[in-house]
Amino acid sequence: MKNYLVILLACLSLTISGQSARKYSNEFMNIGVDAAALGMSNAVTSHTNNVNSGYWNPAGLVNLEDNQLALMHSSYFANIASYNYLAYAMPLDDRSAVGISVIRFGVDDILDTTNLIDSGGNIVPFELLPRFSTADYAVTLSYARKLPIEGLNYGINAKVIRRVIGDFASAWGFGFDAGIQFESKNDWKFGFMARDITTTYNSWAIDEDNFEEISGAIAGQNQTLPEKSEITLPKLEIGMSKSWTFHYDYTLLAAFNLNMRFAETNDIISTSFASIAPALGFQFGYTDLVFLRAGVGNFQNELQIDNSENLTFQPNFGVGFKYKGIEIDYAFTDIGDQSAALYSNVFSVKLDFSIFR
Repeated sequence: MKNYLVILLACLSLTISGQSARKYSNEFMNIGVDAAALGMSNAVTSHTNNVNSGYWNPAGLVNLEDNQLALMHSSYFANIASYNYLAYAMPLDDRSAVGISVIRFGVDDILDTTNLIDSGGNIVPFELLPRFSTADYAVTLSYARKLPIEGLNYGINAKVIRRVIGDFASAWGFGFDAGIQFESKNDWKFGFMARDITTTYNSWAIDEDNFEEISGAIAGQNQTLPEKSEITLPKLEIGMSKSWTFHYDYTLLAAFNLNMRFAETNDIISTSFASIAPALGFQFGYTDLVFLRAGVGNFQNELQIDNSENLTFQPNFGVGFKYKGIEIDYAFTDIGDQSAALYSNVFSVKLDFSIFR
């Protein structure tokens, strides 16, 4: 039973401690939205062109012809954590568009085991223990506009981050993204997305009374307050894609991404300056009604027990249906258990308001 306390303290420490500039700060913002994009292993930076562009590359919002609404729900870690997403976007005129999105990633009904042992040394029954939630929220405001150069668009995001760990700690954060898309005359598309370009700054407020209760639970751990600020380093995504049409009814979209972090990680290309991971995605469509998707990404050099390295990857598959402005998409990730993550089923819906016109 002591393991519950150890797990709680470890999670709290990992979440809010560490250096000011953290390699994995605000990681919930990197999970991704839209089952259609996830089915292509997130290789959508160059061609995203709907309400979800506010997340993938805000420059794509200029392709909206009408207002759009998007919803997504997914569960992770055997349904322990839930991820919910809501977005709305609309064109302002024939050259610009705006959007707003909300993300919540959280774990609810966690037992507060900080008082598992009462003053008499007795174990408190689990049903009497209080429960709390740990949740991360993000609100993103997006703006996109066409530039005077034909085929060239840009977009920017302003993000507000809210992170809450029960009554133990909470944080506010702010940051910006910027994206560019370009479509050549021969239908090749290119995209560039810079996340957290100014570094996203999080400021934590820690309840010192709650901290005092757990500071002596494990000798040598949690003896001093964690740092109260953290910085999310910038990340770059570069993509290219092209679509082909066969016999009028059939289409094939191929897309490629290079995702860069300015930190040394397990990515397939990694140096002390930056790490790069490729992603490749395909979409086969029939009469703009049915879509089959596949992708591969998250290439990692995983260190084994014998100190050798093993290359792993994450394949994704998906399917989508679109009819009169309503699109329902599904993605199945981590086929074959090639990565450390558990299986995930992701569903999303897009609604184009043209259906009501």
